[in-house]
Amino acid sequence: MKLAWMGEYREMVEALIHYCNIYAAAYKVEKMEFQGVSYSYAQIQVLEYLLENEERNENMSAIAARLGITRSNFTKIVNRLVAKGLLDKAYMPGSRKALKLTVNDLGRELYTAYSQDILRWHFSPMFRELAKISPEDYPAIRDALYAAMRGSRFLEEAESSS
Repeated sequence: MKLAWMGEYREMVEALIHYCNIYAAAYKVEKMEFQGVSYSYAQIQVLEYLLENEERNENMSAIAARLGITRSNFTKIVNRLVAKGLLDKAYMPGSRKALKLTVNDLGRELYTAYSQDILRWHFSPMFRELAKISPEDYPAIRDALYAAMRGSRFLEEAESSS
């Protein structure tokens, strides 16, 4: 049976679902390694966010929300990164609760190596395909992906239960 409700977008939806399923299966698995330290996509996303937003000094709840993960999962990931020696955690000056998260030198080295690898074997092929599309269309693609996420009550429930 052809699922008519997807209309002309069937191939795009299928590709998106396929990508999400593969990514979800690999998200928490610590299969990548750098200098004897194994890590997962979930962990690298936290390092990446912290490196890109160092000046923000956001609290852990705000970072978790920006990444689209629950606060409890974010805390688990942070604790693993600290235990692996990739991330430093310290209280903000004048606070007994607010933590400042800092990617340390080993974490920066790991991220640099990871970013070179992920660009080469994952994102370069995607970027080549995106180059076929007009840059003026990029916001529409981005907005479509965010609209799909906003349309899921299950994602909202996961965020509100954290």
